Amino acid sequence: MIGEKFKLENQLCFRLYTASRLLTQAYHPLLGEYGLTYPQYLVLLVLWEKDEQPVNDIAKRLLLETNTVTPLLKRMEAEGIVIRSQGKKDARQTIVKLTKKGRDFQKKLTDVPETVGNAVICEKVTPETVPGLFGMLDDVIDHLKRQP
Repeated sequence: MIGEKFKLENQLCFRLYTASRLLTQAYHPLLGEYGLTYPQYLVLLVLWEKDEQPVNDIAKRLLLETNTVTPLLKRMEAEGIVIRSQGKKDARQTIVKLTKKGRDFQKKLTDVPETVGNAVICEKVTPETVPGLFGMLDDVIDHLKRQP
């Protein structure tokens, strides 16, 4: 007989995975209208905060490896969203800069954060409890980053 610890409904990982997958799906129609994917949107968020960043810095902000981010940035460059160039101080560094098209997406996507935020509001997740949820998730992320 299977033990309680192996039941799907007792797995925290399954709940986090499912919530993440469903939340990403909520972005699909909002971003798809502009031909964007969720990972591209995350890159845009990073670059809208501070344009002209090294690939390494973008990867670090997204908690991803550079070899994961680089193909994404190449596709974004091919689509005219960003420009990649050699660093002026260090030619080994690749700097990513938004194009006009990339900057213009910020105006076009202005309602996305609120729309998706409203999509998760339910009985136990309210506008008042969201900051606490952020805090708990940040704590879990920070803890997991320190694991070997």
